[in-house]
Amino acid sequence: MSRSISANVERRIYAESMGRCMNPECKVELFKENGDIMEKAHIIPYYDTKDNSFENLIILCPNCHTNFDKNNAFNIDEVNEWKVRRKAEFDSFFSEKFNSFEELRESVVPLLLDNKYIFENYYLEDTRDLWDIFEGKILSNNRMLKIILVKNFNLIQSNSSDDFSNQAVVKKFILHIDEFEATRVNKEKTRRVLFPKEINSLFGIEPLEGRFLPSVESVESLIEVFENNKQLEDIVLGVDHPYIQVKKNGVSERIYLNDTPRLRQIYNDNNCFRKVNVRFESLNYALKVIKSRGLKFDFEDFNNLKEVNVNGVKIVFVYEYCLSKVKLSQLTPKEKCVILNLHNWNGESCISTEAYELAREMKVKLLTMDRFYGYINSIK
Repeated sequence: MSRSISANVERRIYAESMGRCMNPECKVELFKENGDIMEKAHIIPYYDTKDNSFENLIILCPNCHTNFDKNNAFNIDEVNEWKVRRKAEFDSFFSEKFNSFEELRESVVPLLLDNKYIFENYYLEDTRDLWDIFEGKILSNNRMLKIILVKNFNLIQSNSSDDFSNQAVVKKFILHIDEFEATRVNKEKTRRVLFPKEINSLFGIEPLEGRFLPSVESVESLIEVFENNKQLEDIVLGVDHPYIQVKKNGVSERIYLNDTPRLRQIYNDNNCFRKVNVRFESLNYALKVIKSRGLKFDFEDFNNLKEVNVNGVKIVFVYEYCLSKVKLSQLTPKEKCVILNLHNWNGESCISTEAYELAREMKVKLLTMDRFYGYINSIK
């Protein structure tokens, strides 16, 4: 009978160890910068049983392995108990239910960062020997991540459509964890569920350039939350990657408004999802046009992103399939202001004749997007 240990058993004992010696009085870190010091030990000697099963194997540091095998410092019952204790510790520590996503994030981020470092420094750098060693650490981290995420799945933003759901992202990540462990000895190309980059976005590790969430009103609601918490530092729009800058615990950070998974989660946590009246992507585009002409715009109030001042002219943004007389009267615009309908799918028909007539009486200017380009050039 071969003494070789199956890949499946190796994966299980690596994950069980969580990267530390299984002796509860030791627990030394087994992964070092230039390799690992883990050793696989048979609980009942192999020559007695020819048993390479998960139940008969344990991960130890070299010192504890020597003390067990050669110095008889521990007996078989004690070592078996180490496996029981490690599982109990694991289940107890990593099955905690958190009260908020922020608490969950604090627990998850260190594990994700650890995996990210190993992947980028060993796999991507093509240092295969070190990758083979440290991949075991990823297995341990993944096992912890799976338990934490499953236990706290209710804290993740959800939507009936997987395209708009962070829970769908987490489900895909868990599938990746399972497949990663099951195919560890195979080449990467045989894996069907690769690491979803949306996970790093969701937990604020690395922004992901995605689609804009549609509602300007949701952004305004989030800004109000940050202002109330005295965290808001700045908001930058009219650029390719618009963002809100906040300061939390003395540290400034940017929340990019096209970092979709993260923004969805922040909206969810702060109850900021709002019905779309003005589409954010259209608003940001119009502000980019203003900037492209060398003009500056100012918000009178960050809680109202739909009104800006440009060279003394007040511009109000709306998003109507057809701006009607009734809608215009509801806006109660001030004299000499400009109202721009960002909805441009039906060209000049996006503003009704009656609305133009009322605008003349109110002494305000109505613009379609097509006319906006020329108008902006005129106020430089």
